[in-house]
Amino acid sequence: AKIEELSSYKYGSDEEKDKSVRIIADHARASVFIIGDVRGVSPDRVGAGYVLRRLIRRAVRHGMKLGIEKAFLAEIADVVIENFKCAYPELEQNGEKVRKELTAEEEKFRVTLKNGEAEFQKLLPNLMKNPKKEISGKVAFRLYDTFGFPLELTQELGAENGFTVDVEGFKEAERKHQEASKSLDAGKAKGGLAEQSDTTTKYHTATHLLQQALVNVLGDQVAQKGSNINNERMRFDFTFERPMTKEEIQKVEDIVNEKIKEDLPVTMEIMSLEAAKAEGARALFTNKYGEDVKVYTIGKDPKKDWFSKEVCGGPHVQHTAQIGDFKIQKEQSSSAGVRRIRAVISGGLPLDPQ
Repeated sequence: AKIEELSSYKYGSDEEKDKSVRIIADHARASVFIIGDVRGVSPDRVGAGYVLRRLIRRAVRHGMKLGIEKAFLAEIADVVIENFKCAYPELEQNGEKVRKELTAEEEKFRVTLKNGEAEFQKLLPNLMKNPKKEISGKVAFRLYDTFGFPLELTQELGAENGFTVDVEGFKEAERKHQEASKSLDAGKAKGGLAEQSDTTTKYHTATHLLQQALVNVLGDQVAQKGSNINNERMRFDFTFERPMTKEEIQKVEDIVNEKIKEDLPVTMEIMSLEAAKAEGARALFTNKYGEDVKVYTIGKDPKKDWFSKEVCGGPHVQHTAQIGDFKIQKEQSSSAGVRRIRAVISGGLPLDPQ
């Protein structure tokens, strides 16, 4: 009844819309119990929190299919709590937390969808040139991986404009992406991450900005020698023969913060190692890479207007404003010909759902 009120749709009128109503009801109820439990969890990028995030996102997507344009899950949650509070009083006790978590996650996902739709509209002129009227799997996967745009929505938007989507091509691009990510899953410590969280993801992306800023200030002799990241700080080792001056340290810090404030997009493309080198990507080329590698670019245009381009396993933020304020705490010697920077970040925008 509440979903009918919010959507202005009468249940029983259309089979597909009825399915959306049931999905919203089921997923909203499950989400309320997951968050509202005495040992409840919050939406996250991993584990049980990721399962919750997927439930919420699917409910939101089906709400949009019913034409619900505002955040609505908190209102559905009120109905669930009212229905079950006698048997499960903890739901009412944690009601404010439930509403807050649902609304925050829903609003973040709506921003993700908005960004994905904007990117799709930018792609349309080139897509229209394709006589097959087909969106390639590579393009569909880029919308999904870079902008969090579900395949189903790409198909829906494509259909509205007379396009089909190469689903098999999408699956192939996804498979290549998973293979390229195996090195990260097999050994996060090699990539410098002691653990993976939203905070360490921000730090990891900050190392890309830091390395390029060091090159800009100190010259091409700078090359990464290693990094170590946890939730409290980042440590970055690089080749350089002398201590940095105070002016150089400040200039590097200013460049990093400037790029963060510009809120540059962070995009990923899978390509051959040779192609990555040809595009100017930085990499620890002593490492053993597979045939295809992931190249992360920070800049307005990944082909011609970028600040940083690196071969890397991830993880990364979606845009630089998510990193927050960057502060170098210390610059010191690590070993002969190698310097070490310790830095911290604070604040920043929340990461988009993945």
